[in-house]
Amino acid sequence: MHKQRAFIGHHGPELLDDGTTRFRIWAPDAQNVSLIVVGAQTLPMTANEDGWYSIDAPYGAGTLYRFLIDDELQVPDPASRAQAGDVHAPSLVVDTSSNYLWRNPNWLGRSWEETVLYEMHVGLYGGFAAMEKHLADLAELGVTAIELMPIAEFPGDRNWGYDGVLPYAPEAAYGSPEELKHLIDTAHGLGLMVFLDVVYNHFGPDGNYLGRYAKHFFRHDQQTPWGDGIDFRRREVRDFFIDNTLMWLLDYRFDGLRFDAVHAIPDRSFLTELAERVHASVEPGRHVHLVLENEDNRASLLTAGFTAQWNDDGHNVLHALLTDESQGYYADYHQDATTKLARFLGEGFIYQGQNNRRGEARGEPSGHLPPTSFVLFLQNHDQTGNRAFGERLVSLADADALRAATAVLLLSPMVPLLFMGEEWGARQPFLFFTSHHGELADAVREGRRNEFAEFAEFADEATRERIPDPNAVSTFENSRPDFSARQEPGHAEWYALYRELLSIRHREIVPRLQGAHFLESRVLAQAAVLSRWQLGDGSRLRLELNLGTQAAPLPTASISGELLFASREATHAHDQLAPRMARLYLEKAA
Repeated sequence: MHKQRAFIGHHGPELLDDGTTRFRIWAPDAQNVSLIVVGAQTLPMTANEDGWYSIDAPYGAGTLYRFLIDDELQVPDPASRAQAGDVHAPSLVVDTSSNYLWRNPNWLGRSWEETVLYEMHVGLYGGFAAMEKHLADLAELGVTAIELMPIAEFPGDRNWGYDGVLPYAPEAAYGSPEELKHLIDTAHGLGLMVFLDVVYNHFGPDGNYLGRYAKHFFRHDQQTPWGDGIDFRRREVRDFFIDNTLMWLLDYRFDGLRFDAVHAIPDRSFLTELAERVHASVEPGRHVHLVLENEDNRASLLTAGFTAQWNDDGHNVLHALLTDESQGYYADYHQDATTKLARFLGEGFIYQGQNNRRGEARGEPSGHLPPTSFVLFLQNHDQTGNRAFGERLVSLADADALRAATAVLLLSPMVPLLFMGEEWGARQPFLFFTSHHGELADAVREGRRNEFAEFAEFADEATRERIPDPNAVSTFENSRPDFSARQEPGHAEWYALYRELLSIRHREIVPRLQGAHFLESRVLAQAAVLSRWQLGDGSRLRLELNLGTQAAPLPTASISGELLFASREATHAHDQLAPRMARLYLEKAA
């Protein structure tokens, strides 16, 4: 068992050696601030420079407290380490240095090349403690890293997590900080890394009081899809989020973070500073991975301290080919899809400065990056949950074509991400859910339904009313995967496929990934391509992929190599590739 020293940041309470606590808050627009100790007393705080208020008070771990702004508004600590309930409840002083004894203190993580990510929603598993019961099965399957959807304290007890308003506090409905640490510790004992999805581009609509006493946390001249942008020009704001990153990595020992929608953070210098601070703060030899979601395809960030980016381009073109869907953003991928498929497999991003359907240039050149700079997925919370009825790909695509795409997902040199339940072909939907109330609940419900107004099948209001209410308990419950179905007919076959492919990946691909790079990718026929990658040991990986309905001609010049996997039996001549089929060969270096 091992205790570790707590990370001390600029924001939030600090336990002092004499048993007292230093409380502080940045409230530059407040005239005065007091500390309310629940069940005890209210103490005036000292106004310091640059809008800070502080007080050293004779209270320790377990103390419940709030701040009183201008003698009229009680608020939680915006850097609360835990809440005694919901976002409007009192904050809780937590002793992060001694509240948990680590059983695996020498864990240093795993290399990025070994990563197989598995995205999970903690609430659907029943909380931190309940989630632990599933970790051994994931490790046995071949998963090497779980990725938790956001867990920052949000209003209510059901939410995707992107409505969080207290980013330092683990959601109380999921469990305590100690239970979260136990989950991470258990994962490490099984050889699993743990990643966390964090949201630094906006706050949720309920429970965020910052605008009342720290107006300059936001900038009104810069709008995001969620309202005023966050003002990352200010030192206090930068430290708020960078310290949050360091808390998760140092106090909780997460192995990596996924940064949500950084295209809504236009201040690139904040992102590069964050990466620099992280790499300077973690202990030598420890693997820590920083992963972006970035619709702008800023490839240059992937040589500025960030490990990889979610490759929405790859998902979108594969989805368009698998389903023939062309509405919304799939319109950018449905047209000339085969050429775009070849570009994605041969260079990473599809949009590298080209105009999208709106005539907007998007992206930067990416072919010089290693394939491991891209996280590939066929499904995730966004791509499944942002469908009106949350259908999973197994319900939308031809089974043979989906098996072929799954081979690409798990055997290409890109880093794969699975979405909970896909490995056994789960058919339960993953819907958008919240637990808002009153006028906000009505606005969220109507806003959700109006998002689909531009789609032909939802053109009339009556049809849109069939879209599940995000605030209904049934919407949440219907999204819970049936974990007992894994070995049932129709599911066991998918599970066996994922197990086989991950075994091949760890045996043949992972040991050769370091130093890999793109070689070529060319069109064979409609929806069919041939792609090759140079691996780090000098061997070459070759993919023959046909997602179309007609056989595709193969080059006459034979290429030697060991067949690693074929997604179905060959039914055509050796110079043709059958429809809806993938084959991967490994040509080993001499």
